[in-house]
Amino acid sequence: MLAPIRCFSCGKPIGHLFESYKEKVSQGKDPSAVLDELGIKRYCCRRMFISHIDLSDEVIHYKGH
Repeated sequence: MLAPIRCFSCGKPIGHLFESYKEKVSQGKDPSAVLDELGIKRYCCRRMFISHIDLSDEVIHYKGH
């Protein structure tokens, strides 16, 4: 689904960083290094990026049924 706007645990706004994260990881950069570069230090926020699965392509098939 959509990327979370805030960390579920601490409430820090992180939604504005998801596109940068996805772009850099798709270019082959190490996810840990990308998170450090983006300034995501808390493990709860890092979890939000690493565990996120985009299901939008899967769910779109069920729209309207």
